[in-house]
Amino acid sequence: MKKYINTLCFMCSVRCPIQVEVENEQVISIRGNPHVPAMNGGVCPKGVAAMAALNDTQRVQSPLIRTGERGSGQWKRVSWEEALDYTADRCKAIFDKYGAKSAVYCERANLISDISKSFQKAIGSPNHFTHDTVCKGSINTACRSMIGYTDGQINADWTNAKHVVLYGRNVFESVEIKAMNSFMAALEKGTKLTYIDPRVTITAAKAHDYKMIRPGGDLAFNYALMNIIIKEKLYDAPYVKRWVEGFNELSRFVDPYTPEWAEKETGLPAAEIVSLAREVSRVKPAVVFHYGYRGSHHPTEVYFRRSILILNALIGSIESKGGLFIKKGLKDAGYKAGLKTFSSQKFPEMEDKRRFDGCGQDKFPIADPAHGVGFMFPHAVINEDPYPIKVLFAFRYDPLLSNPDYNTNMKALQKLDLIVASDVNFGATTAMADVILPESFFLERSDPLQMGSGLKPAINRRIACVRPRFDTEPMWWIVKQLADRLGVGQYFPYETAEDIWKYQLADLDIKIEDFDETGSVSLSDKAIWWDRNDGINFKTPSGKIEVVSDLMESHGIPSLPAYEPLDRQPDAFRLMCGRCVAHTNVMTQNNLYLNHLVPENRLWINDRRAKELGIADNDRIEVASNAGKGEMRAFVTDLIHPEAAFMLHGFGHKEVDSKRSYGKGVADAMLQERHHDKIGGSPALDHTWITVKKL
Repeated sequence: MKKYINTLCFMCSVRCPIQVEVENEQVISIRGNPHVPAMNGGVCPKGVAAMAALNDTQRVQSPLIRTGERGSGQWKRVSWEEALDYTADRCKAIFDKYGAKSAVYCERANLISDISKSFQKAIGSPNHFTHDTVCKGSINTACRSMIGYTDGQINADWTNAKHVVLYGRNVFESVEIKAMNSFMAALEKGTKLTYIDPRVTITAAKAHDYKMIRPGGDLAFNYALMNIIIKEKLYDAPYVKRWVEGFNELSRFVDPYTPEWAEKETGLPAAEIVSLAREVSRVKPAVVFHYGYRGSHHPTEVYFRRSILILNALIGSIESKGGLFIKKGLKDAGYKAGLKTFSSQKFPEMEDKRRFDGCGQDKFPIADPAHGVGFMFPHAVINEDPYPIKVLFAFRYDPLLSNPDYNTNMKALQKLDLIVASDVNFGATTAMADVILPESFFLERSDPLQMGSGLKPAINRRIACVRPRFDTEPMWWIVKQLADRLGVGQYFPYETAEDIWKYQLADLDIKIEDFDETGSVSLSDKAIWWDRNDGINFKTPSGKIEVVSDLMESHGIPSLPAYEPLDRQPDAFRLMCGRCVAHTNVMTQNNLYLNHLVPENRLWINDRRAKELGIADNDRIEVASNAGKGEMRAFVTDLIHPEAAFMLHGFGHKEVDSKRSYGKGVADAMLQERHHDKIGGSPALDHTWITVKKL
């Protein structure tokens, strides 16, 4: 008998609402949840490819304990009881010697992150970081420094925007189905798109105005935009007077950064910068200068992201229809309580609260401890700074291929006493593990409820659609089993997913059955906007948008430091990396369907520069940096800036158990040097210079 189950996808971090058609424990089809009109019944290629992942025999099929050298692919298949006992016994021995603070837990932020953080608190370790630290940790810091909210607490009103400006934000390959359906409809009704990127992407091809900027020139471009907007009084004066703190300081700061000055830094004509400033001002405040996520990843990342938010502030677009909005939750919808969390329990006081990464402490005082600074992990392990790190819980996250400088990260992993990995697939870090505790695929498991904050907030549910194909378990179950064995099981008062749901809903008049029909519970049938005149709740000390930031200045960090010119290396290329529509970071390269679509990465190189090097399209080339080198094929094109080279993120897998992706392409992490933003802590993924030669 066929049944239709409304749930949440997890082929990427967007978690689109989907409907799964099931018959006799087989998934027949996956489509967008029809109860969510903005989905329009669609899913992206990754969503469809979930069907291949479900039945993939190259998944991790049972608990495994390593028998050979790390990375050798030699495993002993064991029971869950043996694997969990082995893990707990090893942890106890290590904790007896070094303390629980010697354990670091990293994960891809997900629906059990509250439980993950509770686990670390329960065992007595302050050390936790997520994948967000790599792609948007500095965006998070920039947002909190200006408006008091994280980047995850704001979004763009694509539907009503009249002009959207994107900086390397390749939205049509990212892909967030609901948002992009809304954006496509807006474009068809006349919304203008300006796209700024050294490379011509799919999104660039849909833009009304594409600007091939010099790599790293985005910050200079934005300062020049501010210069014109302020000098020509194009800003939203009433909004700026009411809501912007530090406007006079900003005006003086950008005065020397003219469009003519920016032309030398960006390679873009001054007249184009002036034209854009005037264009957006004509339709303000229905303008989106998008604040993330792929763009100019350099050591000045926090200032670049702040510059984008400043432009939104000048145009008056923050908490404006057609601009950016602050996401609304249960209290905004009239509820007196929120979803109950496990991490709000009272945990034992930690003996040592120093974090391995210094996040929110000495090294990165204003970075967000909620995501940590994963960039510091190899430094902490290798140098035992501030103390020895001996255990890594790598749950649903692959730091070896996600963080820059593969060789240094490998050195750190080799020094650890215990690596515990939990994932659906074999990844680079999973292949290095001492024990693997395999997670059930998202179609096979139910997870904690998701608070879907937005203009129309809702609570969403992921529910199991079929039984597990192999000997796997949900992550929340795995964490509880480890907690029980480590003597802290009392902080996880559940046995089933239903128990978790009841715990989360304990303070709300919402029943589990309320999710059955559509997969979610809507909290408001109307979009919730705050009053722009006097009702915006910015969470800064001033209650305003802080161009001069109290958070930064109070820690001795300047809000508006002088611009540092870009360096040039005429014989090298600035390496850029990014995503394509077929893959999610480092997770999907071995998927049967997605591997067929994009089996390996190639290096985009400008045709003129390639000719000078004697390189033709599809030639084998060596790509090298100070961090490492690799061999791949060239993609010769005029669709990239001469100073830049580009490669897809997530390739170069060396784990022998991933047979489809093994040895395909080069890992960008192999080439990226250890540059980072010293304020927000994100790695400067686009700051490495590479050389290229034909093989």
